[in-house]
Amino acid sequence: MLEREESEKLIKAAQAGDEHAKTVLIRENAPLIKSIIRRYKGRGIEYDDLYQLGCIGFLKAIRNFSFAFDVKFSTYAVPMIAGEVKRFLRDDGYIKVSRSVKSEAARINAFVEQYRQDHSRAPTTEEISERFGIEEHEAVFIMDSAKMPVSIYESAADEENHRLIDKIAAEENENDNVDKIMLKDMIDSLSERDKKIILLRYFRGSTQCEVARTLGVSQVQVSRLENKILDLMKAEFEKSDGA
Repeated sequence: MLEREESEKLIKAAQAGDEHAKTVLIRENAPLIKSIIRRYKGRGIEYDDLYQLGCIGFLKAIRNFSFAFDVKFSTYAVPMIAGEVKRFLRDDGYIKVSRSVKSEAARINAFVEQYRQDHSRAPTTEEISERFGIEEHEAVFIMDSAKMPVSIYESAADEENHRLIDKIAAEENENDNVDKIMLKDMIDSLSERDKKIILLRYFRGSTQCEVARTLGVSQVQVSRLENKILDLMKAEFEKSDGA
């Protein structure tokens, strides 16, 4: 790890066009770049390509950084690195993902319409997930990407205007699709118990009391667990945003 004084000299040299200084800065900051890009693995982009995108963002950070900002260079670089990857997902990478989602969304949509005709109501996310053999949050992700009625942006049953995305995202992302991918990955990474709490609360619209009965615990325990899960998800969301 570079000392602050050495780092400042290299940044100034790199800003003046010194290619060797740029190379040294990238090499020494590789752990930082990798820690950010690993959050975007598994989204149809090769790891080496992700790393190159991260390096591009890092070089942009060098070019635009000013010591007058009164902030550490690494702090300034984080959102620049993440932003470069997000731009690619928005402008190029996500197009590939959305195409693969479209056909599945069309199948789900046909099922929803037929179910509505047969039962005079729309199917629940649980019924959709059982029909297609996928997790509930995966079904919701697909439907939300295709602008179908059920949404990951809906409120919990016993809270007005408190949506899951609002609880973990510090501010509105200019690209909702990136938010959706990140949210899906976060839910995938939860333990089975924690995943069940989030699914019941925000996907099936259960109250905390109903969740407590399902899990065999008290409402107070559910409240504590839910807040803990949301705090962890929010921290992960903010890290991904470079906050």
